[in-house]
Amino acid sequence: MASSGFMKKGWISLITAAMITVTGCGSTGGATDQPGQATVAPSESPPQTEKRVVTDAFGEVEIPTNPKRISALYREDYLVALGVTPIVQYYNPMWGKQDYLKLEVPLFDVTGSIEAMLVSEPDLIIGAGEVDAAQYELYSKVAPTFRLPDDVLADSRKTLTLIAELLGLSEKAEQVLADYEARIVDVKAKLNAAIGDEKLVVLRMNVVDKSMNIFGIHNTFVGQILYEDLGLKAPGFAEAMTEGNIVLSKEVIPELDVDHIILLPSNGTWEEESNTKALEEMKADPLWQTVPAFKNGHVYPVERSYWQTGAITANGLKMDDLLRLLAS
Repeated sequence: MASSGFMKKGWISLITAAMITVTGCGSTGGATDQPGQATVAPSESPPQTEKRVVTDAFGEVEIPTNPKRISALYREDYLVALGVTPIVQYYNPMWGKQDYLKLEVPLFDVTGSIEAMLVSEPDLIIGAGEVDAAQYELYSKVAPTFRLPDDVLADSRKTLTLIAELLGLSEKAEQVLADYEARIVDVKAKLNAAIGDEKLVVLRMNVVDKSMNIFGIHNTFVGQILYEDLGLKAPGFAEAMTEGNIVLSKEVIPELDVDHIILLPSNGTWEEESNTKALEEMKADPLWQTVPAFKNGHVYPVERSYWQTGAITANGLKMDDLLRLLAS
């Protein structure tokens, strides 16, 4: 489990120094010839809006010092944790949206036209791994766009800290993370008392072809919160995986020595007839009946949208589920 010391201002300053170079105010900027630094050229007339130059995954970008209208596609969770309402919410017609956030804002269809983002008039767009160079260029034509670096995206705490710095909310992030750490300590103790070293894994049922994905210890949705922070034990197969998740072959199912299974559908909810039918078929399958979790009735269908998100609010909901399912 990560120590609480990282929440101090020194830790945040380290992240800030590594990822963001704040260079002052001005309407235009020019790079120095020193690596990793940038300066803002003096403006002949006072700027209408204070800006600063920051460094993201693609280089330097000038953003507002205090942005108010924020888009953070599929990272809205972090905005909500910081008390910020995004101007739009990520939506994919094949997958849906993050329902658990309960946002009442326009949906932005990531498979559609960029014009929908233009209409929303963002001050700042925050992108993640799904934003490639071509998309980054498109978004940048709408508003200043910051692409979160991949090494930050792998850690929910670093992601929250960096987004908070971009928004001028570092003190708020410190409090959020302090509360988050305290919750982890409490939940970890209760789960340890309830199940000890019993093994747990997360599986996703793919509704279309009935295949099953297994999430390993390096999966960004569950790896950090379940196995690192809460100290839960993974079955050997999941522990040995180098990928975040893979399709579980039927030949491996009898070897899946796991005591508890968190199960989510790839789409929809467990109330839908197609998902319910697929779950019943899975429970009746002789192969799955060889797995301890199935034999002992320790398979737990859960809501998918926050189990497929590794962010702060989602992780809080995961902890709620774990206490309800394992420690009540």
